[in-house]
Amino acid sequence: MALLSTMRSVETQTYPNLEYIIVDGASEDGTVNVLNTYEGRLSAWVSEPDKGIYDAMNKAVGIATGQWVIFMNAGDVFASTNVLSDIFAELRDCDVIYGDVIKNGTVKQAEIPHNSHRMYYCHQSALTLRDCLLRFPFDCRHTMSADYKQMKQMYLAGCRFIQLHFPIAKYDMGGVSNRQRSSGLRDNISVVLEIDSWKDQLKFLPRLVFVYLLCKLRGK
Repeated sequence: MALLSTMRSVETQTYPNLEYIIVDGASEDGTVNVLNTYEGRLSAWVSEPDKGIYDAMNKAVGIATGQWVIFMNAGDVFASTNVLSDIFAELRDCDVIYGDVIKNGTVKQAEIPHNSHRMYYCHQSALTLRDCLLRFPFDCRHTMSADYKQMKQMYLAGCRFIQLHFPIAKYDMGGVSNRQRSSGLRDNISVVLEIDSWKDQLKFLPRLVFVYLLCKLRGK
């Protein structure tokens, strides 16, 4: 089960001050049995119907009591056992601290903070202040790109981003955003139309529309 690999990755972190919360959408694949088994090793867990992954992430923020939050999907794992300790050793005054991600064994480097036509880091490789997440919750109307909208909102509001130059997570490529690439791009387009100025729309939309049409032609 993909969830078990993620849970083991969290358990083996050397950073001692962890609050580990799991929010499950009423899965019927044995997840609840696993959570019952691990109950004494989790800070909190819930399994109930939700409106999708971003609704679950908002719920987790509401349950959390710590200062910083990182979201890991089932199947995602940390890049190393000491990565959280390394992050907090580098921590400075900021709202979001993020780094690289490993996909299919290859390190995909994050980019410097900027407004963009796409995510320039993965949420699995970013820690965000809980207060910032409460201020900018995931918009569940964007079923594929709520994290993209949130990133834009935070950047345009002047939130402070710090980039780290090492991998934080190994990303599970089986996620819905990889299986439904054109749907994700279409949702990115709707975010740009909703959030960006007309000048940025002129810059971002041609790139997004071109890649979207290419993915549609390829059946992705």
